[in-house]
Amino acid sequence: MHKILLITIILNLIIWIYLLLFRGKFWLADRRLLPISETEIRKIQYWPSISAIIPARNEAKLLRTTLKSLLNQDYPGNFKIILVDDNSKDNTANVANFIAQKNDDLTKLEVISAGNLSSGWSGKLWAINQGINYAKQQTPAPDYFLFTDADIEHSSTNIRQLIIKAEQENLALVSLMVKLQCQTLTEELMIPAFVFFFQKLYPFRWVNNPQNSTAAAAGGCILIRNQVLDEIGGIEVIRNALIDDCSLATAVKQKSTNKKIWLGLTSDTKSRRSYPDLFSIWSMIVRTAFTQLNYSPLLLVATVIGMKLIYLVPSLGIILGVIFSWWEIVAIAFLARILMFLAYLPIVRFYQLSPIYAMSLPTVALIYTLITIDSAWRHLRGRGSHWKGRTYSPEKSQQ
Repeated sequence: MHKILLITIILNLIIWIYLLLFRGKFWLADRRLLPISETEIRKIQYWPSISAIIPARNEAKLLRTTLKSLLNQDYPGNFKIILVDDNSKDNTANVANFIAQKNDDLTKLEVISAGNLSSGWSGKLWAINQGINYAKQQTPAPDYFLFTDADIEHSSTNIRQLIIKAEQENLALVSLMVKLQCQTLTEELMIPAFVFFFQKLYPFRWVNNPQNSTAAAAGGCILIRNQVLDEIGGIEVIRNALIDDCSLATAVKQKSTNKKIWLGLTSDTKSRRSYPDLFSIWSMIVRTAFTQLNYSPLLLVATVIGMKLIYLVPSLGIILGVIFSWWEIVAIAFLARILMFLAYLPIVRFYQLSPIYAMSLPTVALIYTLITIDSAWRHLRGRGSHWKGRTYSPEKSQQ
């Protein structure tokens, strides 16, 4: 047992050295959308036209904050907002029009209905597609589309910063991992880890390198050129994708002549959706966890083993090492635990939490592993994924 544990602990240490040094430095959380100086802004001679598409299903409460943030954008160019009411039951459309009227911005906002969900589409993408089709009928057609969720509160300069980033660097797609709400104890434990695991899976440096095939985006805030969207075949090429943001980024890198995309963090544009308890976060993650593994039982087994090996072994090594006085195991496991702490610390600081939260990663990783297993179990039982009153399966989308 001693030899097996020693080999396992050494392997764990090697894995953490690899993660810190050779996986795109994902853990630094340093890819940020930086403010633009007034000097740079004055250099802009043409501000492209933008249509923001907001798929909204039962979002009346959040729109009072989030829609207002878009209506108040400090953007010099032509900027239109198309809110697609996706069969809401809570008066979303009327609330949106009331907010625009109160803000004296009725000309900037169009509220349309998505109609009944078409077979083979996910609900969100069906609504986005209706918004795209509507925007393309306008004169002139937009130069860019902004796909954003109804729970996102944008900083007043967010659109301007996204456009300058895209224009200056000739990017096909720019996306922000917005700052998720992190106020309750459950959010403080689970949300930083959600972003950490996302960055580990899709290192932002690799995503932002056109020579690297890694592609990802964050669905809450995606700016894409109209021309690029047409080039890849429109949003319908990913019409049944549950992880639609990363699927769109992949399509751009694979099919567009311009493969330059950019993904980064922001602390100024935020999600206002709350996850007050473990159940609410569990429901959010379980929807796509098994989808991320391509519904593969083999990948599920590999993931469960990998999560245990990476996150649980150091603590186990310290405990057993102390019990049996295997001090070399304790020393190696403790070093691995320090590396884990250092890797997790930047995203904990990004969320302005105490460094003590960086010690919670093994426990949180165990919870995420259980969520992934539950996601697979639901799929195998034919229960599919549930979100906003709809059930999705990998083959089709249902109302």
